[in-house]
Amino acid sequence: MPDEPNTWREGLWAAADLITPMAVRVAATLRLADHIAAGRRTSQELSAVVPAEPDVLARILAHLVTAGVLTREESGEHGLTPLGEQLRDDHPAGLRAWLDLEGPIGRADLCLVELLHTVRTGEPAYPRHFGRPFWDDLSADPARSAAFDDLMGGRLTADAPVIADAYPWSPLAHVVDVGGGNASLLIAILRAHETLRGTVVDLPGAAQRAGAAIAAAGLADRATARPGSFFDPLPAGAGAYVLSGILHDWDDEHAARILSRCAEAAGGTGRVLVADHFGGAPDTEGDLRMLCYVRGRERSLDELTALAATAGLTLAATHAAGTRTIVDLRPHR
Repeated sequence: MPDEPNTWREGLWAAADLITPMAVRVAATLRLADHIAAGRRTSQELSAVVPAEPDVLARILAHLVTAGVLTREESGEHGLTPLGEQLRDDHPAGLRAWLDLEGPIGRADLCLVELLHTVRTGEPAYPRHFGRPFWDDLSADPARSAAFDDLMGGRLTADAPVIADAYPWSPLAHVVDVGGGNASLLIAILRAHETLRGTVVDLPGAAQRAGAAIAAAGLADRATARPGSFFDPLPAGAGAYVLSGILHDWDDEHAARILSRCAEAAGGTGRVLVADHFGGAPDTEGDLRMLCYVRGRERSLDELTALAATAGLTLAATHAAGTRTIVDLRPHR
């Protein structure tokens, strides 16, 4: 430990700290904030309802007090600070599920301890830590795979209606959401454009969940879900092929293959629409996370345009859509 008593709480030591982030993630996984909000405020009361060794749980709680996540009264009762409130499952920010060490993203973040290996080799950290690639590992656990789709769909909760309003979708007649997960985006677009039809193409488990969501939304007469990979031929002839939050999961070689499949299916008259985050400060955190998970990368608009050109696509226009941008790519003419 550093010699000066407060050095570890500030500056470089605080920036490099692993204890506090892991303690917060343990709290998220054990849903401590929800239990405290429900009235179980002492370490004894909490240890009776969560799977934790009582003495160790008390020590975790003590550090969460030090870190400003919890408060502690002389009676031993704990409360939630504004920071701790964000660990409640019903908090609008929805962070708890992202931090849950047993969930798809919280678990995946554990591979970041292998970052040095990735820096030295260029290989993703996830297979080194978990023994198999991210997508294979996710597919092997249906519950975690469904949770992943829910998290990705949840990210679109605010943006999907904006995306639906930010582009003239109706004249396209039929759109294919490529890698569309649980169909959150497609459902929002179809609800806003009553004459439009749509298809989700994703791996079998996701396609099954998308089909159920489409039916539950009352859109089964206008939309379908098809199992398939975006590395294989896609249903041809649609007006547009939508990629939302897909390309950053892949290196340039694989991302270009995805764009090529979309361009191939679009033919000479369709278009490829990339709905993602462009502009603003570079997302260096997200870039390193994609690198470690899957050897993917975040790209600027210029980088996307250059990559699209290798797939025979040209930038036609961009449309602001909330925190995202819809990038309209057309086949070279």
